[in-house]
Order: sequence, then structure tokens, then C-alpha cells
Amino acid sequence: MAFHIVFVLFDGITQLDFTAPAQVLARVPDARVTTAAASTAPIQTGCGFSIVPTATFSQTDPADLLCVPGGAGVADALGDPATIDFVTAQAAGARYVTSVCTGAFVLGAAGLLRGKRATTHWVYTDLLSLVGAEYVPDRVVVDGTTITGGGVTAGLDFALTVVAHVAGPERAQSIQLSLEYDPAPPFTAGNPERAPESVRRLMTPHYQSAAERMRDALSSAVRKAP
Repeated sequence: MAFHIVFVLFDGITQLDFTAPAQVLARVPDARVTTAAASTAPIQTGCGFSIVPTATFSQTDPADLLCVPGGAGVADALGDPATIDFVTAQAAGARYVTSVCTGAFVLGAAGLLRGKRATTHWVYTDLLSLVGAEYVPDRVVVDGTTITGGGVTAGLDFALTVVAHVAGPERAQSIQLSLEYDPAPPFTAGNPERAPESVRRLMTPHYQSAAERMRDALSSAVRKAP
């Protein structure tokens, strides 16, 4: 039987949050990937190009693995009942409930991270407590069948971790080799603990307003949750 992987899409997603895990997870044996959104109109990514969903929420079969990517659009998705209701319904029957980056907050708004250990993009980690989750400073956090990934590029590590759970470590490693995923970044600035102070100062104004908007949206979503 097919292993049905459902990605939840919405305007303003960070495309790598979605496309990096999709590149890996599509190689799971018997995988069937569905990209689901409120409509099949093109989804605008944060990079300025569009992605066309394969199905509407109502057309999507039950997922074996549900994945919610992140991005600036999460703040709006938190206030969209159709998206939250879809995630809630799909998670009820899924074998694995997962997220990448700020997609964790969509899971949180659906009540799926209460009492769970989780991670998200480093800018937003303090917001996990608003949805009852315990932040763990790891690139990928596994809590039972709930698996969350950190920011953006962590989606690759996240997806390989998922494959190891679904199909075994050898399969995960074979996919890693096929993708030549052997990172050797030119700088060590990919983690706030290791990035130079001057670089962190550059990033603060870029993210400050985004973090405040996410906090407001998340607080409102949590107040409305049953």
C-alpha cells in the first residue's frame, strides 16, 4: 500500500521548508505525495514564485504522514479556520505528525504540541510555550510520532530522520547519498550560538517585527482554540 505524505500549503510558505523535505520523503518506498491547500490556485512562496497544490483540503485522502512547512505566511494561516481544521482532522488518523520551521505553530494552534518536546526556527523558540510545548535546542526533535524540525535547511535533517523511522536507517542513508547531502558550509554562522555578534546584530531588525507578528497571531489562535 502507498505511504501517503501530505504537505499543507498556504501563501507565504518558505519554499525550502517544503521542497527540501519533499525531495527526500518522495523517495520513501511506495510514497505518494499530496500538496494540499484551501484551493488549487497557485501558492505564493516567500521567494516570489508560485507552487501549484495537487488537491484541495476536501479532496485530500487521509495522510500517513502530515507535514506543515513554515514561513511568513504561518501568521495568516493561524487565523484561517479551514487550515487549522484540516490539520486537526488529518492528524487524528496520521501515523506521523510533523513540521518544519514555524510550521510547528500550526500544529500548536491545532492543539497537537501540548505536552510535547519540539523545535522551530531559532528566532521563534520562546513562542513554543504558548502552545504548551517544551523547546528542545536540537535541529530535529522526535517525541513519539510527533517530529519537528528547526529552521529552513533543518528540513533536510528532519526528512532523513523521518525516513529512518518509516523505512529504516539504511534507506535514509541511501537517500542521503543519492542527494549528495554532505554539507560543508563556507561559514559557521548558521547557528545563533556560533554566529559572530556583528551578524546577529544584522539579523535582529530583520526578524523583530516578524516575531512580534507571529506572537500576536499565535496568541489569538490559542485564545480561540477549544
